[in-house]
Amino acid sequence: MRLKGKLAVITAAASGMGRAGVELFVREGARVAAVDIDESALAALVRDFGAEGQVLPIPADLSTEEGARGSINRAAEALGGIDILWAHAGIPGPASVENIDLKGYERSINLNVTSAVLAAGEVARHMRARGGGSLLFTSSISGLVGSMLSPLYSTAKFAVVGLGKSLALSLAPDRIRVNVLCPGLTETPMMKGFIGRSGDPAEMAANGQKYLAAIPLGRFGRAEDVAQAALWLASDESLYVTGVALPVDGGYTAR
Repeated sequence: MRLKGKLAVITAAASGMGRAGVELFVREGARVAAVDIDESALAALVRDFGAEGQVLPIPADLSTEEGARGSINRAAEALGGIDILWAHAGIPGPASVENIDLKGYERSINLNVTSAVLAAGEVARHMRARGGGSLLFTSSISGLVGSMLSPLYSTAKFAVVGLGKSLALSLAPDRIRVNVLCPGLTETPMMKGFIGRSGDPAEMAANGQKYLAAIPLGRFGRAEDVAQAALWLASDESLYVTGVALPVDGGYTAR
């Protein structure tokens, strides 16, 4: 077991990549505090993977300061410490800078960037108390290359990459490793929000084919692909890896 005895927190844990991460981390021996706004989905997560107390549900709205800070501290109390944090929360946000919906933009920044900043600020002391840890952020390939369809999402995700690289430097003396996952288009509930902003099935199909044609491995990602990358970065197998922004994209950004 690659995470035997580890105490982990995963945010946005009740669906998609986060849910796949909970399943995989538990299978590899971790106890996991699962943070999400959807309490019914958290209950299903506990029912499916936490029958013996391996999954502890932490309901929270991570777009608020109290939710982002408080969820980490409640998780630390419930687990008895934190070795791993995968700060995974994020949403697509508005599609365009023209006639921008500022409330939607602010919510996107809060979930994609501010929640990660606040979570990192709280978890650092808990990891120091354990002698170190692994802190993971989810960015996107849109945090590595510009996104024509989602410029504001790209703005937020570039910020997450910068946050991860900077914290890798400042937290290294505390033996806290900081890395960033950069998934490509992945088959999760949020995928439609990226390739079909208008809700038009024809637009969604056309954009999907356009992206698929640019992926050298010839398929979209699966939630499990990203969870496996998170597992490696969370585990002691990557003890000499910090400050990395790792594409999990089938080769999309290799061009």
